[in-house]
Amino acid sequence: MASVGGGLPTGTVTFLFTDLEFSTRLWEEHPEAMRVALAGHDQILRDTIDAHGGQVVKTTGDGFHAAFATATDGVGAALDAQLALAGASWPEVGVLRVRMGLHTGVAEIRDGDYYGSALNRAARLMSVAHAGQVVVSQVTEELVHDFLAAGVESVDLGEHRLRDLASPMRVFQIVHPDLERTFPRLRSLDSFGGNLPVQ
Repeated sequence: MASVGGGLPTGTVTFLFTDLEFSTRLWEEHPEAMRVALAGHDQILRDTIDAHGGQVVKTTGDGFHAAFATATDGVGAALDAQLALAGASWPEVGVLRVRMGLHTGVAEIRDGDYYGSALNRAARLMSVAHAGQVVVSQVTEELVHDFLAAGVESVDLGEHRLRDLASPMRVFQIVHPDLERTFPRLRSLDSFGGNLPVQ
């Protein structure tokens, strides 16, 4: 697996996108406490990404975009981050809940940044998840399925149409025994069974 300047992996890359939910409300209600909490959130994300050999590509206010040379590293970082976040709490703010999405595909790099459909798919996956949830594409799930740690499993959430994507994606949730398991339906445009046509 090659990398470019700054250590960004090239070739087939697993992208992780994260987003802190309800952050606008928390900033409005607890601005001083959120400065401390967000710094803690950022440190947790950076530490877990680094521990799994990932590279932070950029931050988006209260979210992260990271790249990993392998899907197992990406999923491992996501789960470890969720576990660390679930175990951390800040006065006034409480536990910060983050949604995460991962997709694996061929990386296109220009001027030290990624572009292309793999990136878009990872971002769209994250956008349909709920706070505390880790969702992955079928491509990523197939790469990690046989390497999940004891007690960790992947749950098939079915096919979903995601905004701006031409074809539906089969989405899986990565479930850890020490993390929340049950979430509302994904926020996709719609979902359907195997033989039902897209409207």
